[in-house]
Amino acid sequence: MAHLKTKATHNKPRERKNWKLQLVTMLYDRGYGEQAILELNNFLDWMMNLPEDLEREFQTDLKAFEEAREMKYVTTIERMAEQRGAKSKEVEIALNMLRKNLDLETIAEITGLTVIQLQEMQVQLN
Repeated sequence: MAHLKTKATHNKPRERKNWKLQLVTMLYDRGYGEQAILELNNFLDWMMNLPEDLEREFQTDLKAFEEAREMKYVTTIERMAEQRGAKSKEVEIALNMLRKNLDLETIAEITGLTVIQLQEMQVQLN
């Protein structure tokens, strides 16, 4: 469909922008996953090249669509940073408990970490 719409909108950049947006929103409507949408959007960017001003307009329209659907995607880097932050919080809690001389089993129950993970943390601290 992207190829057909690219050919049909030759020298019609505004119409191409509208079709590009419609194709991307169809991916959401059809239940495609985050990774598939990102990859197909990259493909559409390559195939349905737009002038700079219309590309900015497309990005603005897509962002508004995503926010309206409450499906704003988090990049892989942002997701990794969040995971590191959560892990850092777990480690901080565990370390505070270790300082209070609680036994490893109790700390494991409270933090959701395993005793082995806690022992590894102790080794890293020493």
